[in-house]
Amino acid sequence: MAGKPVVTACLIVIGNEILSGRTRDANLQYLGRALNALGIRLAQARVIPDDEETIVATVNECRAAFDYVFTTGGIGPTHDDITAACVARAFGVDLARDPRAEAMLRQHYRPEDVNAARLKMADVPAGATLIENPVSKAPGFQLDNVFVLPGVPRIMQAMFEGIKHRLAGGQMVLSVAVAAYIAEGVMAEKLDRLQGTYTDIEIGSYPFVRDGRLGVSVVLRGAEAGRLDAAADDLRALIRSLGAEPVEDRKT
Repeated sequence: MAGKPVVTACLIVIGNEILSGRTRDANLQYLGRALNALGIRLAQARVIPDDEETIVATVNECRAAFDYVFTTGGIGPTHDDITAACVARAFGVDLARDPRAEAMLRQHYRPEDVNAARLKMADVPAGATLIENPVSKAPGFQLDNVFVLPGVPRIMQAMFEGIKHRLAGGQMVLSVAVAAYIAEGVMAEKLDRLQGTYTDIEIGSYPFVRDGRLGVSVVLRGAEAGRLDAAADDLRALIRSLGAEPVEDRKT
């Protein structure tokens, strides 16, 4: 595993409805887990509005910084669905009607229900590869390292399952969570020293209250199972040295 490269991804969530709180995004957690299973680290997620300049700038910044970029939202039939046009502009190519995408839509809808708004969903950037939609047929697309997907979680997930074979992964990130009923501040200094010992392990602490009791869950993440296990053992010893007992272990 140590010889595998680190492969990174970024998720761009597009939509005013997400920023306003009217719609809850459910795609981040799914993609984080699904990508990690492929050995791809979801390194960033950004939530941006349906604004042309913002979308173009964000797509260009992220596609240069990460191995893969996934966008969700903004590829439907309404006037504010502008993602496809913005991605075309980001790449400096034309937006054009794709005959195969149009055929998919015409086969899905009754002839009397085919209109200009629905056919808009067949417009993709020149040179893009379609991402088939097994649920509602309106496709997404891939252009270079950018994958454009819908925001509806059930549809997005089905489409992602159809493209994951296109992705080349690297190191898979493993994680261990150890929890204890102890105040975060009590262990902070020793936890900082533990991080200094295991610089290759990402260590995060997350306070919680359960049944009226204050505690903290410490999550360790890394690519080497042996190092992760060693860090987790030292963490358990640290907790016991402070008079508490580890009450939860979870490894993924």
